[in-house]
Amino acid sequence: MPSSHTPKDVAEFMARRLSEQKELVQEDIVFDIERQFGKEFVYENENGNSAIDKKVLAEFRKLTPDAVWERGTRSWRPREKFDTPGSRDQE
Repeated sequence: MPSSHTPKDVAEFMARRLSEQKELVQEDIVFDIERQFGKEFVYENENGNSAIDKKVLAEFRKLTPDAVWERGTRSWRPREKFDTPGSRDQE
């Protein structure tokens, strides 16, 4: 049975977590999303990694324009002065 939650609800949860913790590790937040909101908001990607539904990520990007995705640690964090201007992805 699908939950009554929306992708925006999940994105707001992620944005609050990022604000509180200053880092969101994908593996950890996927577990929390599945537990709190249901399996329809997470999946296993082609690389075998736990991932977040694309609709949730689109809402998250709208809510967190200053969040940066760190590929190496597979996590989001607040933008720093040294980050490439306008880029959401960092190595």
